[in-house]
Amino acid sequence: MRGTGSGPWRAHVPPAAGPDLAPGRRPAVPGPDLDAYRAAVAGLLTEIPDLTHGGAEEVLAERLADPAIAAVLAATGQGVVGARETLLLEIARYRPNDRSSARDLTALIRIYLLSRIEIMWWGDEPTYLTDAQVLDGPGLVDLDRLCRQGLLRFRYRRQATTLFGRGLRAAQRRLAPDRTPRTAGLRFARTRPEVIALLSRIAYEFALAAPPGTPPLWVTSLARSMEHQYRLRRLGYAAVLPSAHCVGYAVDIEMDWYRRFGAHEALATLLLGRQDAGEINVIDEGQAWHVCVAPTALPGLRRAFDLEMGEVPTCAVSP
Repeated sequence: MRGTGSGPWRAHVPPAAGPDLAPGRRPAVPGPDLDAYRAAVAGLLTEIPDLTHGGAEEVLAERLADPAIAAVLAATGQGVVGARETLLLEIARYRPNDRSSARDLTALIRIYLLSRIEIMWWGDEPTYLTDAQVLDGPGLVDLDRLCRQGLLRFRYRRQATTLFGRGLRAAQRRLAPDRTPRTAGLRFARTRPEVIALLSRIAYEFALAAPPGTPPLWVTSLARSMEHQYRLRRLGYAAVLPSAHCVGYAVDIEMDWYRRFGAHEALATLLLGRQDAGEINVIDEGQAWHVCVAPTALPGLRRAFDLEMGEVPTCAVSP
């Protein structure tokens, strides 16, 4: 059961017997009008740029009561009041920095409010609380294994974890700064089967739509633990809480790097088209775009994964 008001979220509480993260459990049910919600959020954001931190409270108190916005916030279990109070806390702790995808107060509010769609979808799902749960947790597939088998259409790289590896990455950036996206890489190369199927479809369509010579789709973040989400927050990243990354249904896709190939508009069009079709939620976070799978898209994506990938273990750790 979801939490109520501004109290603890279900997603923050470890399940008694470990995460039960079986996909496709939710029936398709009518919900709030997400097009109306996104339009109302866009309207709210036009009032934010001239506000101070203190002035935001009055605007949010009024605009979050808009029926189109309130319908989504109520469906998260926090309610309008809880969402507003949490957002005000985020605003109070916000400090612009080069790491954060929230370049200003407007971006912070936009990212937070659009991410509430995903909490409405996945707020009842137990999260991966620790790094160990991401590495061992059921329901996640090891990308390294699929990559070695030549089954992936998209690219990624692992985070450098040794002093030598970090030095090598730094040298590569100096010698060829635009050869790859400027990203630290994946701490966890693991995600849901449905996310892999989605990325494979997007990568295929992107290869057809992008100008010749454009590199394949590049993924910068997949499943995370709450432990890592808090780690990112301490480093200054705009890592919202709760997060669909921590239930395995969110992914970050490089966007800015494709500008040098003239391919960013093609990729944006593909992602927004799938959002319009109700398959995903998309949040423009600048360098990368955050994408979350909608519950109604799970059955078709799981069938696609099983057809394309065959029998792949979902709880094996990379060697």
